[in-house]
Amino acid sequence: MSRRLFSMLLIAAVALAAVVVRMAPVSAVASDPYAFKNVRIDGGGFVPGIVFNPTERDLVYARTDIGGAYRWNQSTKSWTPLLDGFGWDKWGYNGVISLATDPVDTNRVYVAAGMYTNSWDPNNGAVLRSGDKGATWQVTALPFKLGGNMPGRGMGEALAVDPNRNSVLYLGTPNGNGLWRSTDYGVTWAKVTSFPNAGTYAQDPSDPNGYLSHKPGVVWVTYDPRSSAKGAATKTIYVGVADKDNSVYRTTDAGVTWSRVAGQPTGYLAHKGVLDTVNGYLYIATSDTGGPYDGAKGDVWRYATATGAWTRISPVPSTGSDDYFGYSGLTVDRQKPGTIMVATQISWWPDVIFFRSTDSGATWTRVWDWTSYPNRSFRYKQDISENPWLTFGTNPQPPEVTPKLGWMTESLEIDPFDSNRMMYGTGATIYGTEDLTKWDSGRQFTVKPMARGLEETAVLDLISPPSGAPLISALGDVGGFRHTNLDAVPSTMFTAPVFTSTTSLDYAEKTPSIMVRAGSFKDSDRPNDSHVAFSTDGGANWFQGTEPGGIDEGGTVAAAADGSRFVWAPKGATPVYSVGYGNSWQQVSGLPTDAIVESDRVNASKFYGFSGGRLHVSTNGGASFTATAATGLPAGGKVKAVPGREGDLWLAGDGGLWHSTDSGASFTKLPGVTASVNAGFGKAAPGGTYPAVFTVATIDGVAGLFRSDDAGSTWVRINDDKHQYGNMGEALTGDPRIYGRVYLGTNGRGIVYGDRTGPTPTVTPTITPTSTPTPTVTPTTGKACAVTYTVGNQWPGGFGAEVTVRNTGSSATTGWKVTWTYGGDQKISQLWNGTLSQTGAAVSVTDAGYNGALQPNASTSFGFNASFTGANANPTVTCAAS
Repeated sequence: MSRRLFSMLLIAAVALAAVVVRMAPVSAVASDPYAFKNVRIDGGGFVPGIVFNPTERDLVYARTDIGGAYRWNQSTKSWTPLLDGFGWDKWGYNGVISLATDPVDTNRVYVAAGMYTNSWDPNNGAVLRSGDKGATWQVTALPFKLGGNMPGRGMGEALAVDPNRNSVLYLGTPNGNGLWRSTDYGVTWAKVTSFPNAGTYAQDPSDPNGYLSHKPGVVWVTYDPRSSAKGAATKTIYVGVADKDNSVYRTTDAGVTWSRVAGQPTGYLAHKGVLDTVNGYLYIATSDTGGPYDGAKGDVWRYATATGAWTRISPVPSTGSDDYFGYSGLTVDRQKPGTIMVATQISWWPDVIFFRSTDSGATWTRVWDWTSYPNRSFRYKQDISENPWLTFGTNPQPPEVTPKLGWMTESLEIDPFDSNRMMYGTGATIYGTEDLTKWDSGRQFTVKPMARGLEETAVLDLISPPSGAPLISALGDVGGFRHTNLDAVPSTMFTAPVFTSTTSLDYAEKTPSIMVRAGSFKDSDRPNDSHVAFSTDGGANWFQGTEPGGIDEGGTVAAAADGSRFVWAPKGATPVYSVGYGNSWQQVSGLPTDAIVESDRVNASKFYGFSGGRLHVSTNGGASFTATAATGLPAGGKVKAVPGREGDLWLAGDGGLWHSTDSGASFTKLPGVTASVNAGFGKAAPGGTYPAVFTVATIDGVAGLFRSDDAGSTWVRINDDKHQYGNMGEALTGDPRIYGRVYLGTNGRGIVYGDRTGPTPTVTPTITPTSTPTPTVTPTTGKACAVTYTVGNQWPGGFGAEVTVRNTGSSATTGWKVTWTYGGDQKISQLWNGTLSQTGAAVSVTDAGYNGALQPNASTSFGFNASFTGANANPTVTCAAS
């Protein structure tokens, strides 16, 4: 499974200007109590580390690369998140490169946190320490960065507590920073200057992005508790380094001096170092790369600590022609120390292989064996009934099976108190078993997901339609789901087609069973699949449309309010529109590549696009767009249209939050809001008429999740300091059916939804400010129409205009005709949503057929581009209804 780098998607910085309409000052930010919980998916991302406490039964931790750390709850067999209290200012702390649980004082736990070592993460790394098993934390900042989502993140553990003197900890660090030590329970740290090797390996030293050039550095620390008495610092410590020629070092004087362990193997990287203190063996699992995505050669070695002898015990030696993988996940059964297991790094095809030895590596058995190709026999059976989506919607041919046993299996751990229990991390979940020893008697053991409570998806978009399933999600790496029950795991991800990552979702506001999604996948894997798909049953079933050539990624997509057409802005390609379900696509004019597209939620002919600080509007179903005159907007951001209100837009971006009630012709910058990430809408408060507005923003100096029940005049903060979820807000929406409910997308902590727990407020309806008044028209008896002619953009020699036709009669129209005569040489060159006739200065436009029928007080519009010289005065326009 391809891992994501979505934490790169930070808000762009931009200078901002004030806008035209001013509102009353925002009141001081109040709070409204909420209860938050995850929408259940279970897993959804890479788990590079699982750590059992060696002295307290059932005390287990898991670390993730972008979703923080978790503690196991045995009574519910679920995981409890531990790092939700870190927010936007420290979002990188959700990248956990290592975790250590104290074997002496088991209430103590430590986390080495920091997501990226290149420019993507602005902060240095830190060591987090807790004296209450992760309920609360104290922070010691480090003078360098750590890489919880960098290459080599499955190696380890690099952070370790001395089992004899637990005030002493060691931390291996990347990129030349070497080995560090604390002697005061992690409060302060100092570099171990006598340690001779900071690690030389990088996957691609020339990578200009600074990602593959990352050096994992010092990657694991293993104590030999036999070397000292309790209370004294452990004398003998083994340390692994990402250096193919010098992988293992040792001290025998509690870290005063260090030396390379003699006779050690070379040519590969030691991912793990595990000590069997009963038999006196140090085992190392090696691979030719740092992982976690690759590894084509490697070995398993056993070092006799008493004699200094190294023995290669590889189940499949690197010298053999059938070795196409390295080794990583490595564990010793503490109840039966001669029993060890190791996992491949990495056997994508046909599946991961686990090897098990009960004689310290002299002989091995495999978790599956070849019989007659392509058939295999299995020592396990797999039950994914709790998480059925783990099939990934596939139906492979032998020798592959679904679900896979795993991949990226860097952590494989046997419970030190129970030989039958094993857990292991994969690229999608945590699997485990509670009857492992059946392996040794020739019976099949059972593998099940053990990921309940661990929610690690990166959420890219969310929609909550007014009918059908309450939530549809777009996710990185696992596609997305239709959530009919927020507290139950969905049965399957999106299929037909399957997207690796769904990048955008929308539904037709007036016909919400019509939906569209856009997404990304590796084109070479599925050359006949499209990057856009449609549903007519509320996301229960999907079918793909066609796509223009040259499209590699999903981008953003929008559905017309009535579901009749769609506008799609694929990443890196010219935006297109389609009438119907993508049977054919036409290029859009006037909209930049990579614009964010959005549909008006009332007018099916109106779409919006935002790019480079400009709001673009289409009034002809997406065929062409024109930039509005609005200025002072952020360079990048998210634009959202309000359900039930034509032309009502909210724009979130760095520097503030903006609101428009005239289709983006002008925007109001809300006072008190200095930055925003996203906005969304939900059911109006009791007594209110305007939808509840939600935003992830900084308001009056407070960063958080907010709600307004009065169109942004006042706000209440609805999260608290314990629920900050790192860089939250890439996806955000309210629920149109339940007042106060909010759905929040995170980058690595899954989908969070919140409900109010306080008393229900009553809102006095208020009039939403508008930049231009809307006249009230008294209906005329019979058929009649009125018309408004508005010039939008004007440039030397040309201009664009929009003409709105409204039925002012008491009967429905079947058609209309608009006429005017120019006073100059204006010449219309392009017109949409109508049929043009121009003779000299005389112009007539009749309806286009599909927009001729108007109910009383209903309206439609057409637009055009024209040339002129000299003056361009607005003509007198008349309308006739039929």
